[in-house]
Amino acid sequence: MLFSKIKSITPSELKQLLPNKPVILDVREVDEYQAGHIPAAKNVPLSGLPGNIAQVSAPQPWYLICRSGRRSLRAARILRKAGYQVINVSGGMLSWQGPVTR
Repeated sequence: MLFSKIKSITPSELKQLLPNKPVILDVREVDEYQAGHIPAAKNVPLSGLPGNIAQVSAPQPWYLICRSGRRSLRAARILRKAGYQVINVSGGMLSWQGPVTR
């Protein structure tokens, strides 16, 4: 099952999950994250994976988001290979229509 397709959801599906407080990892670089991110999203840049994932001690699955969905898909592959349960947010922040914190 390791090589099965990465599960993905849309930004609107993620928005519907917000009341349940999902664990959201924003894999964009720090400056992109600081320019605007989903409230409560943790910044874990793809450029530091898998080394900086130790800073995340939260229940899984983890919802991964980036600008467009490409980096989060790459991060999802890396993390899943390391044994994490992850879900990619396709379309990323470009398609996000929910709240944003700056």
